[in-house]
Amino acid sequence: MKAFVTGGSGFIGRNIILKLVDRGYEVTALVRSAESAEDLAALGANIIVGDVTDMESMRSAMQDRDVVYHVAAHVETGDPDPVAMEITNVGGTRKVLRLAHELQVPKIVFTSTIAVFGDTRGELVDESCPAGGVALTEHARTKWLAHYKVAVPLIEKGAPIIIVMPGAVYGPNGRGLVTDMMRIFYRGYPVVAGADTVLTFAHVADIAEGHILAAERGRVGDTYILAGPAVPLGDMLDFWTYLTGTKAPKIRLPASVVRRSAPLLSLVGRVTGLQTAFSREGAMVAGATFIARSDKARVRLGWETRPLQNGMLETLEWIASSEESRHEQVRRREKQLGALAFLSAGVLSAGWLSSRRRK
Repeated sequence: MKAFVTGGSGFIGRNIILKLVDRGYEVTALVRSAESAEDLAALGANIIVGDVTDMESMRSAMQDRDVVYHVAAHVETGDPDPVAMEITNVGGTRKVLRLAHELQVPKIVFTSTIAVFGDTRGELVDESCPAGGVALTEHARTKWLAHYKVAVPLIEKGAPIIIVMPGAVYGPNGRGLVTDMMRIFYRGYPVVAGADTVLTFAHVADIAEGHILAAERGRVGDTYILAGPAVPLGDMLDFWTYLTGTKAPKIRLPASVVRRSAPLLSLVGRVTGLQTAFSREGAMVAGATFIARSDKARVRLGWETRPLQNGMLETLEWIASSEESRHEQVRRREKQLGALAFLSAGVLSAGWLSSRRRK
C-alpha cells in the first residue's frame, strides 16, 4: 500500500507516518524544510519538497497512491495572521483534495476538528451537529471553511473523501493549548486562565490510529469524530496534581475576567513563550466547551483511546524532560518570566475581586 501524507512533520502527521511505516506502507511525505525532510526520512518515509498551496509540487508524488492523508494545517500560536491561515487551511486544502480526486486516488482522509462546531455549550455533540456554530478562533474559522466549503462539496461531486474530526490532542512532542497548560503546571505558575474551558482529551498516537482506521475501515463520504473524555481544564490540573504530587495553580480565573484581560494575556504569552494559553485568541475560547462524542468511530472503526492516566503520565514525563534540558540561562529567564506571570495574576485577580464586590 502506498500513502501520501501532508503535514508529516506536524504533531499528528508524524505519528501517522510512524504507524503507516510500521504497517508496511510505502509512505511519501510532503515537506517544506530540509530539517523536516531529515527527520521524516529517518522514520522511513520518502520525501518530496513542496507546499500544499502549490498543486504542481505534489502532482508526481501523489500519482498512483492508494490513500492521501491531508493533515497539514496552519495552527495558531498566539494571535495569528488570518490571511496566511486562510491561504493554507482553505486554499491549500482545496488544492490537495482536488488534485487527489483528479488523480483518482481511491481514499482521501481529511483532518478537520471538532472546533468547527463552535462552543457546544455543554452538549456532547456528534457528527450530525449543524454546521452553523460560531468559530471562536481563526483556526476554527478557516477549518470550518475547509470542512464545509471545500471537503463537503467535493464529496457531493464524488470525491472519495473521509473526514476525521479530532478534539484536543496531547502527547510527547506536542504543542498547543494542552501542552501550554502542562508547562504552566510544571513551571509552578500560580495562575491559570480559562480553567472552566472544557475539552476532550485523546493521545496523539490514538488520534493517528483513528486516521488510519478511517482509511482502512471507514466509508467514503462519512465523517468520524475522534475525541476522548470531556474534562474541564481545572479538573485536569487537579488530575495532574494527583498523578505527580505537585501543587496545581491556586488562582483560576473565570472566563469573564480572562476575556477582559486579553491584551495583558497576550503580553504574558509573548514573554513566556506560551502563546496558545496566553493570547487574545486563547481568551476568546475561555469558558467554552469544545466537546463531542466518538461513538461512531468506536463502533464502526473499532477506534479506542488509552486511559488518561497512562497517556498523561507519559506526557508529563516528556514535559519534565524538555523543561529540564533547557540551558541554565534559559531556565533562569523562565523563572523571571514566571515572576512576571505572577504579577500579572495579581493584577487580574484584583480586577476579578473588584468586579465581584461591585455585584
